[in-house]
Amino acid sequence: MNIVDRGSGPPIVLIPGIQGRWEYLQPAIDALSGSFRVITFSLCDERSWHGGEPVQGFDGYADQIRAVLDDRRIARAAICGVSFGGLIALRFVAQHPSRANALILVSTPSTGFHLRRRHEIYIRMPWILGPLFLVESPSRLRPELRAAIPDAAARRRFARLALATLVRAPLSVSRMAARGRLLSRVDVRSDCDRIAAPTLVVTGERGLDYVVPVDASSAYSHLIRSAESAVIERTGHLGSITRPDVFAAIVRDFVATRAGVRWPDAAA
Repeated sequence: MNIVDRGSGPPIVLIPGIQGRWEYLQPAIDALSGSFRVITFSLCDERSWHGGEPVQGFDGYADQIRAVLDDRRIARAAICGVSFGGLIALRFVAQHPSRANALILVSTPSTGFHLRRRHEIYIRMPWILGPLFLVESPSRLRPELRAAIPDAAARRRFARLALATLVRAPLSVSRMAARGRLLSRVDVRSDCDRIAAPTLVVTGERGLDYVVPVDASSAYSHLIRSAESAVIERTGHLGSITRPDVFAAIVRDFVATRAGVRWPDAAA
């Protein structure tokens, strides 16, 4: 298994989004590893994970998290999923409540979320229309990036890093399309009813998330008992990587106060 294991402190499992590759969360990994032992990986249907394995819906992804925790001999951890990865985190914690001391859902779509019409077309014909999705993404995300990273030179550095990641960890439009088809028919209500772990719902600002509307993520605050909410200001869907230090501080504060996790004095 190709497992990334960074930092020290209480363990946190970080689950990537619909792109399926851990590399796209590098800024979040770097920020979280200052306080946590960060465990992350590419999704198990990616070729970088044993050459890619067929997945039976979200249960297959949840089984991967269990296998990763077993491999690292970790009994309990905070489970954090970003966007599509939040649905995986939710399924795992619903199925294995004893393995999670906290659940963090970051810009995660909920029941009632619908793909935009053009994205529905993309997932039906990924090899034809998938490249168009990748081409349109920079213009779609530009307002969020300008708000999150006001300095133009810093935005250019962020864009260069993103391009380097794309070269180093190329995306599979066919696998993204398969995940999109799962997303289009997900119903989270039964999973939400089974969540007992302290839960934090993290979003960006309304009007800046051009991928998953904030209202579609905020619904978890009502669907999960006693769930709390936090907003990463001046950003939208990409807050965990455009403002990673703020994101990491929000997660650490929640895990410390709600999950009762304590850090050694040297790491505090």
